Amino acid sequence: MRLRLPAERPAEPPTGYKIAHPVLSQDGTRAGFTGVSLGGALPYGVLDDASCVYGRRHRPPARLCDCGFHCVHDRAAAEAMRCTAEHRTALLLEVTVLGAYIRFERGFRYARQRVRAATAGPCACGASAVALADAGWGRPGWRALVPVCADCVRGGTSVSLAGFARLAGQGLRVVAQGGGKGLPAAEAVSGAEPGVPELVAEAALLQARLDWFQSQLARLGERGEQG
Repeated sequence: MRLRLPAERPAEPPTGYKIAHPVLSQDGTRAGFTGVSLGGALPYGVLDDASCVYGRRHRPPARLCDCGFHCVHDRAAAEAMRCTAEHRTALLLEVTVLGAYIRFERGFRYARQRVRAATAGPCACGASAVALADAGWGRPGWRALVPVCADCVRGGTSVSLAGFARLAGQGLRVVAQGGGKGLPAAEAVSGAEPGVPELVAEAALLQARLDWFQSQLARLGERGEQG
């Protein structure tokens, strides 16, 4: 006799939490996420379907496989995952569990999800993040990003939090978690028309880039005089 878990038919889709690294497509036109464990090689969008990471032809979440999206019930449990060194720069995601799912003691394994909100931690220097910059690694066709403040943005690839939300689409909200110094935590920003918080963040990012370019021009001018 095979025991089966009771079927659930909730009135509304469950909510879960997870961590993931933000990624930007090579051409800079799309934004998404990549996981931190199983399935991390397969970047996904804000609204996406899971696929079997082993290439098997079954629909996730299969009972005898580990495939499918994963999340936990408790926000604090997801935040705790960012304490490890390799996950310090990951974003905290709030997701809606869609489609078929399997409930576990700590979370869900499921077929489809919508990322509703993403929280960026502070910059490596401790200040609140205003942008996401090239992390120096990635997946084929995708650049991984890390939260950075206005002072730490350089001339490389970067996108503001509001810009990332717009590229990701589907009404994604992006929140900057407060840091120990620098700019205060930003309000939630989404892919809709930018408001005051988004414009302030964009201005800070542009000013930081301008300062960097001016410093590079000054350095080149000094080299020319010495030559």
